[in-house]
Amino acid sequence: MSSGIITKKFDGTGFVTGLKGNDIPINARVFAVADVFDALTSRRPYKEPLALKETMQILTEGRGSHFDPALVDSFVGIADPLYEEISVADDKLLEKKLDGLIDIYFRRAFRRTSG
Repeated sequence: MSSGIITKKFDGTGFVTGLKGNDIPINARVFAVADVFDALTSRRPYKEPLALKETMQILTEGRGSHFDPALVDSFVGIADPLYEEISVADDKLLEKKLDGLIDIYFRRAFRRTSG
């Protein structure tokens, strides 16, 4: 991250700067949940993906220590449909969806502010 913050844990352990809790920028707190969810549910050359139930148990167990509890609570509400949608999609479809989201949230906003 450009701010020099190393994303580790909500309770502050692992942060070079000693930030913890809500002092950690929201983008880093969101990334922590999304990154672990992706890592656990994705197939990698060295592992098979974990099931959604097991992944959510890990995220829930890390609530308040590793992850922002409010973000975990919010994520629990969208995890099932999100997982169902992305776990069966091929890479081309996911890339197209991501491009669409980038267009909505970044390119269009950039055009409005730069033009």
